[in-house]
Amino acid sequence: MTSIVQLAPRATPDAGFAAPMITGTEPDTATEILFQSLLDVCRRHQPELEGVLKGETDIAGLSPELMGRALQVQGIWFRLLSIVEENTAMRRRRHAERTLGRAEVKGTFSSVLADAVAAGVKPSEIHTLLRELRIRPTLTAHPTEAKRVTVLEKLRRIYLDLRELELPRWTERERVALIADLRDQIELIWMTGELQLEKATVVREVSWGLHFFDESLFDTLPEVLDSLEASLAEYYPDETFEVPAFFQFGSWIGGDRDGNPFVTSAVTRTTLKRNGRASMRRFRTRIVDLGKLLSITERSLPTPISFRKELTARLAASGEGQAIEARNPGEHFRQFQTCILRKLDATIERNKEEPVILPGPFYVDADELINDLKALEQGLVEAGCRSLAVNQVRPVRRMVELFRFSTVHLDVRENSTRTTNTLREMWAAIEGQSADQAPDVESREWRAWLTSELSKPRSTPRRLDGLSDDSRETLATFALVAEMRTELDREAVGCFVLSMTRSVNDILGVYVLAKEARIYLDSPGVEICQLPIVPLFETIEDLRAAPAIMKELLSIPLVRRSVRWQGGYHEVMIGYSDSNKDGGYFASNWELYKAQAKLTEVGEQAGVPIAFFHGRGGSVSRGGAPTARAIAAQPPGAIRRQYRVTDQGEVVSFKYSNRGTAAYQMELTAAAVIQHVLSSQKERAAARPEYDDAMEALSGASRAVYSNLISHPGLVEYFQNASPLDELALLNIGSRPARRFGARTLSDLRAIPWVFAWAQNRHIITGWYGIGSALKNFIDVRGDEGEALLKRMFEQSKPFRLILDEVEKTLRMVDLSIAREYSGLVPNEAVRDDIFRMIEEEYALTCEMALRVSGGGEIAFRYPAFRERLAERLPVINQVSHEQVELLRRYRGETDEFKREEAKSALLLSINCIAVGFGATG
Repeated sequence: MTSIVQLAPRATPDAGFAAPMITGTEPDTATEILFQSLLDVCRRHQPELEGVLKGETDIAGLSPELMGRALQVQGIWFRLLSIVEENTAMRRRRHAERTLGRAEVKGTFSSVLADAVAAGVKPSEIHTLLRELRIRPTLTAHPTEAKRVTVLEKLRRIYLDLRELELPRWTERERVALIADLRDQIELIWMTGELQLEKATVVREVSWGLHFFDESLFDTLPEVLDSLEASLAEYYPDETFEVPAFFQFGSWIGGDRDGNPFVTSAVTRTTLKRNGRASMRRFRTRIVDLGKLLSITERSLPTPISFRKELTARLAASGEGQAIEARNPGEHFRQFQTCILRKLDATIERNKEEPVILPGPFYVDADELINDLKALEQGLVEAGCRSLAVNQVRPVRRMVELFRFSTVHLDVRENSTRTTNTLREMWAAIEGQSADQAPDVESREWRAWLTSELSKPRSTPRRLDGLSDDSRETLATFALVAEMRTELDREAVGCFVLSMTRSVNDILGVYVLAKEARIYLDSPGVEICQLPIVPLFETIEDLRAAPAIMKELLSIPLVRRSVRWQGGYHEVMIGYSDSNKDGGYFASNWELYKAQAKLTEVGEQAGVPIAFFHGRGGSVSRGGAPTARAIAAQPPGAIRRQYRVTDQGEVVSFKYSNRGTAAYQMELTAAAVIQHVLSSQKERAAARPEYDDAMEALSGASRAVYSNLISHPGLVEYFQNASPLDELALLNIGSRPARRFGARTLSDLRAIPWVFAWAQNRHIITGWYGIGSALKNFIDVRGDEGEALLKRMFEQSKPFRLILDEVEKTLRMVDLSIAREYSGLVPNEAVRDDIFRMIEEEYALTCEMALRVSGGGEIAFRYPAFRERLAERLPVINQVSHEQVELLRRYRGETDEFKREEAKSALLLSINCIAVGFGATG
């Protein structure tokens, strides 16, 4: 039997699937097996669509029902192709490691440490880095994931079947059975349906997030730490390193209430409880397994005296010591494990939605369980069973250190409008006046009131009458944070993210709200706030104001004391999405770069280092980029051993659905952070001011051109008509509304649907518009020297190169012939022609200038794998795009309710299919 290898689908001239070439009687490659299995399912359920699957039938002539099925089968095929690609990438990495060594696999710890040793990095530098290293990807429920959990589970099963089929050990009978199971999973996906029939709930989003921990992250994250330990031992063999639990996960799911009325304090409570039980139950499973292993009798191995003392104390505290000893007489390690298990069971019961209080002890927090596992580990070491301690107990202890009693650090996010309204009502209740009489929030009077509130002791709650429901809910959220940090786990809540931060007063207001809930270390509430308050700067204006705001904030003693207690770093979140929507792709990236560089200097001058939380999305327009290159392109010194980033929607599925990929993605992130930290000093010394000057000029020129487009009086009309903007809300892929406050203007439209809709209509202006004009203007003004400078920057400047590379990838996805069809949906001819002309001219110029600077022969020529992958999908995507135009026209113009519903179903499937084909939504 030939082993499975990737075979790219063969391109056909037909406007449909690029069907794989199948030779012989039995399919043998992964692509062939999946295609044949999908074809079998199609023949069984909808034989009329076999021609569509083979690329022989145009879907345009199909009935609405059949068109919907055709769109579904196309979406399924895209997902299956992605599985093949993921599996192939994993096999290539393993092959490279086997044949060349781990250090030759890019993005691994071995690769980075090999470079570090070659560069003369001393062990002391590694010790310092490890002590302060903190990496926290943060899962968000932003509505960018079009896959249901039940579909994710079936796709996972298909991936596992493919992996099994690679093994040569199977008989032909067993191989046939594996293919049959794979075919069953595809059939179940066919019958399950791709679309959410109802609006997603927050509780369902929580289940979606926990799915990835249950499937891969609980088991693979500890292995990432083991990988770093092994690499350190290899490259620094004379040193002993302590690798802390530096890599943990955050989450916004169930805590992000910014513009989402469905995230209440009650929902957040449920989320925290569910997150806690998820990790506790996984710990329980592993501890039960330990009990099965540790059947060590005192007759065969004497128990160390120190461990006997530990065991005696645990047995006495359990209240069931005699029963535990009688059950496993002489098996002291198993008795100790039983004490841990019963205490953990009691803890799980106490943290249910309706808790059952069991007699006997329970764990107050994860630290107690960690200490028990350390005692068990040390007991085995002292008994001469170091291998058992290291290989069996330590992985469980490390898992608890990583996930604690919370699985994730749940952040709470709210916008400054909501917090300010709550504070104004509090002022009114305290001062005995109406809220509209409160001082202006930027006035000296308002600052004086905030400062006064922060200086007053507060040991007991106070009564605040006359608050609105919204304000009471805001205060209830802070009270919940205080409660859960005490009752569940001190790290259950990560931080409070304040979006739409405009001033220091906005941030100090959150300190007042935290004080009202008594989230302070000292009982009077005047010294140290335990909850990190993280300002989020999103628009270009906000990014430019951030350094001055943070300079003033870091001069306030309360803030400095709190940050010192919280770990010594003040975190600042920066938003990629809104800055892109505000100023275009180039200006957004440069303003983000400048803000980080300036904020880093502010932190250094204040003696309070600033760490950045990157609000990235999956698409290029929302900060999506190859992980290692995106980290490398940050300003030198901006990653001060602390790195946080959001993982949203389809990014989460791509990274964490399968264990091998998840382990690689986590190691890739951590290794890139380590490399950036180790190389920052050298890169700072090699700074090129002329590059910064050029970036500033290019940014200003590109933003001017972009602003000219989005300020066009007809743009909103054009965008709404020439894209499925309004129809995206019907997809039910997220619980959050598309607009923050329900208005109907471009300014309050969230960045996700802004990007999503421009991608659907194939304009994708959010990833390139304005850059061609900027490059041309730069060369026109500076002549040959300017062009030579840009070419040097393309080779030597990481941020400039990253921008140009991602622009070219985006340009490859644009199709203006299809975009013109979408523009035909705009009834206002003058608006339609004017805006499309602007886009058409800028697109041509951007393609021309990108090639001129890069020296390439065709767009994205440096990325053959990307071009090949896109070429496999474009025939189908293009056909679906053509049909989506007609479906939009039919859906918007249909008066018959039954026919309108038919068109709607097919339309939503077309949106889903295009998103899956491109691998990203918003």
